[in-house]
Amino acid sequence: MMTKNAKQKQPQLPAEAYQLYDKYAHGLMSRRAFFAGMSGLALNAALATTFINSMLPNYALAEQVSFNDPAITARYQTFPSPNGHGEGRGYLVQPKQAAGPLPVVLVIHENRGLNPYIEDVARRLAKAGFIAFAPDALWSLGGYPGNDDDGRTMQRSLDGEKIAADFTAAALWLKQLEAGSGKLGVVGFCFGGAMTGRLAAELPDTVNAAVPFYGSPPPADGIANIKAPMLVQLGELDERVNAMWPAAEILLQQHKVQYSIERYTNSHHGFHNDSTARYNEAMAELAWQKTLQFFNRHLLS
Repeated sequence: MMTKNAKQKQPQLPAEAYQLYDKYAHGLMSRRAFFAGMSGLALNAALATTFINSMLPNYALAEQVSFNDPAITARYQTFPSPNGHGEGRGYLVQPKQAAGPLPVVLVIHENRGLNPYIEDVARRLAKAGFIAFAPDALWSLGGYPGNDDDGRTMQRSLDGEKIAADFTAAALWLKQLEAGSGKLGVVGFCFGGAMTGRLAAELPDTVNAAVPFYGSPPPADGIANIKAPMLVQLGELDERVNAMWPAAEILLQQHKVQYSIERYTNSHHGFHNDSTARYNEAMAELAWQKTLQFFNRHLLS
């Protein structure tokens, strides 16, 4: 495993450069428009290209828990998804020695399929004493293709409602998992953060705790249904996502949903992803410890 000092560092660029990349990475801006925007910041094409390359993941840096770790067992597992793509598949990780049933956590990836970073997040949860399951939204197309750019394109090509139905099916399947305790947490990142809130709203009797990382809020007309406590994890510098939350907070308070919002200093969208230069090690570690504490509090009782 790489040392923490080997993690990628954030390039010293203005915050506006990260905001431009965020729009580009989420399909809100073309590559040409991104370069034009970088030029407007007085950054030349060579630096813009270097910056894009620094954002590409290096998954050798992201492995905190080896798939060979003797404390866990990991395998790929299919599940039925009759309202989605018929069948889903994900990465199921369990502590090797567990005394009795364990709470289960559904891990939802970003907008590019089940990449090695998300698999490592599932292993981290298993090391912390949970059963973790990370589905791949791209399974109907053969699964994550091995690189994020192609994965992002593949995910955009799929029907969003069928993807949502696959994650709904995964949550319902996990709730009944034989080795599980019947308690279900959900954690997701970016697209997965938005899906986490959606599942909390659409499956109020299934989801027991929800931790969305830098995702858009649950649909406004579903917030009243939420029963699960929510821990919302946001990067201080993530202007696009952060702007969506004040209106949602009004509704969360109005409907007496138990929630808290944590904003992490000097952190961009994607700050928890330790495979790219957006990673903020100190804030990512703090957010992860808060996540584990939250799940322990709400899933073990």
